[in-house]
Amino acid sequence: MRAGRRGIHSGVDAVVVSLFLIFAARAFGQAPGKPKVADDRLGLTCAEILKMSSVEWTAYFGQKSHLDIANKPDAVVRANSVYGKCYDARTDAAAAALTRSEKGPSRAARADFAEFDAAVKDFAAKALADTQQSRDSQKQSYAALYERQFRYEFYQSYAPSSRAGSNAPKPQSSRPGGTTNAQKSAEAGERNGSGDHSGAASSGSDEMTVAKNRFGELLGALPDDQLHELHAAFEEAVGLHALDDTMRLAVYRYAIFLLEPSTAESSYPPPF
Repeated sequence: MRAGRRGIHSGVDAVVVSLFLIFAARAFGQAPGKPKVADDRLGLTCAEILKMSSVEWTAYFGQKSHLDIANKPDAVVRANSVYGKCYDARTDAAAAALTRSEKGPSRAARADFAEFDAAVKDFAAKALADTQQSRDSQKQSYAALYERQFRYEFYQSYAPSSRAGSNAPKPQSSRPGGTTNAQKSAEAGERNGSGDHSGAASSGSDEMTVAKNRFGELLGALPDDQLHELHAAFEEAVGLHALDDTMRLAVYRYAIFLLEPSTAESSYPPPF
């Protein structure tokens, strides 16, 4: 009789344990026996994702998720969000490694970069609003992804092999701009030091001059009040902070990306 009761109790205990495991697995959003992974990573690690460019990852994300990326802006936003988080995690790891090695940026350098980063974000918000793209979720997600390169480049510049293997913008040819108000364009170019008096921009040999001229064209196409607002915001970013030539060029290209309409082919699409 006692043996029978022990058998009953053992059976009840087994059922209770099984139910507990099932409910615990559901509470953590996973099936029993399967490791918990970030669903939108599609089972890949950040290292595996970052082996792809953001463009390649978006295409892969659409294919594996059976989503029509070309006609699903929300899917692009999701893909960019995943890539951006992995990109940030890599930057965080680089920053932590520099801190441990005591070869990282000084407190003053970090403070200056924080002010620069805030100024860039302020310019981006104004640029998207003034060009009526602030409600374009896909454009915003690309802008947020694009902006991440600045923090990565900042820490990479302190790495022992500075710039090696970085995502610094590569030289590109400028796409001819659309029709703009020539007078406003010239005025904006002069204010940004972008006036082309040597013909270097037309040859495509001076990437900074090309970028400055394109930026001046885009500013010149805006109403005067928006032109002045964006010029002031841009100067807060590039005029008041210590930027090397690579970072300065990257900021100009980012500004161009923000100001160009989403419907047009971008002169400088996200560089990674």
